[in-house]
Amino acid sequence: MKARDYIERDSVYGHLKVAVFIDMQNLYYGARNTLKKKIDFKRLLEIAVRGRKLHRAIAYLVDLDNVNQGSFLYVLRSLGYEIKLKQPKKFYSWDKIEYKADWDMGIAIDAIAMAESGKIDAAVLMSGDGDFVDLVNFLKAKGIKVEVISFKPITAKELIVAADEYIDLYEVSDFIVLKEENSHGGEDISAGPFGG
Repeated sequence: MKARDYIERDSVYGHLKVAVFIDMQNLYYGARNTLKKKIDFKRLLEIAVRGRKLHRAIAYLVDLDNVNQGSFLYVLRSLGYEIKLKQPKKFYSWDKIEYKADWDMGIAIDAIAMAESGKIDAAVLMSGDGDFVDLVNFLKAKGIKVEVISFKPITAKELIVAADEYIDLYEVSDFIVLKEENSHGGEDISAGPFGG
């Protein structure tokens, strides 16, 4: 199904409140490996919300020391995203430093809190991480419709099966890929440090 078909289909559910949770690291690797192009984050949010009421859209990022993400974060905020940044933890292994930072627990806590508050009807999880299966099942048990939107090649099969609906970003790539002439106040509406 094309992006416009999804949007048209779900426009009749304009009364439903939606929360969007974006695992940016997962999205970055999917876009880099699958599309090899930059993402238009305005359009990405549009495919997630699809004419329903946006309650909150949260982008979970890792604060990278050597990457200036300032303008990217500004663009995301101007498009309506809330930003959550996490400092990576350093692990020293012989002669090299390894960094680890994931948002699994943070995303789960936010999603559970919103489900418990009764303020959302649907949760859109943009991640392919199989660790979210338990979260998906919990939200569904609370009566929340759970949609997973990700790049299928890096998405756990059990996550796809657990979700009420799955959308492969590759299938809607013509809609979410940044067009060269696209701009937003002089800023690139792209993946910033996650660009292709």
